[in-house]
Amino acid sequence: DVQLMESGGGSVQAGGSLRLTCEVSGETYCMAWFRQVPGREREGVAGIRERDRLALYADSVKGRFLISKDNSKNILSLQMDILRPEDTAMYYCAAADWCRASEMLFQKTYPYWGQGTQVNVSS
Repeated sequence: DVQLMESGGGSVQAGGSLRLTCEVSGETYCMAWFRQVPGREREGVAGIRERDRLALYADSVKGRFLISKDNSKNILSLQMDILRPEDTAMYYCAAADWCRASEMLFQKTYPYWGQGTQVNVSS
């Protein structure tokens, strides 16, 4: 089984930056970051396919967020810059041992999930 543990959330003013990390135990093929606010569906933010480092981003974060995986340390990261109040959410790390590139931002792709880390962006 794969186990995931996120860290790095916190509070920041609009325009600021945060870096989320996810410690991974086990073998993975695709990983992603999702976010969720109360009353709304969980949204795929960024995904990465490890064999070729193909990355996909939600339109709302393109140019501001960067997903990366350090395979030597088995840590997934999400660098979030130019944060906006609408980025406020609980952020989750997710993993799969296989994925289609076209489905990297779909919840159904990922059987393994972390507990989440809260990000708050104030205006």
